Amino acid sequence: MSQATQIDKVNEQGLVVLGCGKMGSAMLKGWLDAGVQPSSAFVVDPFPSSWLLELQQQGLHLNKTLPSTAAVCVLAVKPQMMGVATPQVQALAKGQTLFVSVAAGISLDVLADTLSTRTPIVRAMPNTPAAIGKGITALIGNCICGEEHLALAEALLQAVGSTVRLTDEAQMDAVTAVSGSGPAYVFYLIECMTAAGVAQGLPEVLAANLATSTVSGAGQLAQSSSEGAAHLRKNVTSPNGTTAAALSVLMHPQDGIAPTVDQAIEAATLRSIELGKTSN
Repeated sequence: MSQATQIDKVNEQGLVVLGCGKMGSAMLKGWLDAGVQPSSAFVVDPFPSSWLLELQQQGLHLNKTLPSTAAVCVLAVKPQMMGVATPQVQALAKGQTLFVSVAAGISLDVLADTLSTRTPIVRAMPNTPAAIGKGITALIGNCICGEEHLALAEALLQAVGSTVRLTDEAQMDAVTAVSGSGPAYVFYLIECMTAAGVAQGLPEVLAANLATSTVSGAGQLAQSSSEGAAHLRKNVTSPNGTTAAALSVLMHPQDGIAPTVDQAIEAATLRSIELGKTSN
């Protein structure tokens, strides 16, 4: 079924969002832009934003009695709060409602134990560019999920960017480390490039503009090109030129960026695993 058909299904049967902080709000905005009607959405959040409060005027159900069933229930609370928060949507876990969890580290088995073993559950990991429709979300379903459940989850998640399906849930911790946490690494790179530009005599506003636009443009070029990142890097590296001089530092085998990135991704992966254990 098309995304429009899936959105129609959500409008007919309802959408429940448990937790609507930054990520939950980013996804909800994308869904509303894609055609989900505010009157079809039920949001549970103890500290609603002014945006959510305003959406009530358009029909959004905020902290109201939930429907007896819904097409989808999105679990967007922090991992540490999942055990406390899920009882609020427990009544929906009867098999008819698809649950989509975006909580880092919490496995499908733990979610099934918390909700119901007969409940279709999709575990997903989006990232913050979802706020502008440029996110990427990795997803995988439990054994109850059929193709129709995965298609419904994809239709919703593609409203805030692209999606990829995983073949093994064990991959989710690394996904969390690479793409879930990844935007923060890129923002820090922009910070570092800006500070380095200032150190070389550029005004801060100019350095920030140059760094931000360069990272954004390079990312779009890498995404649109059929050539890999390594090939694109070589294309802009003239022998004995300025880029080569910089890369000789960045690509140093001991002190370069690769060992640091390896350590960072490993640290994030291990933390995702730890979050899963503490949620049991």
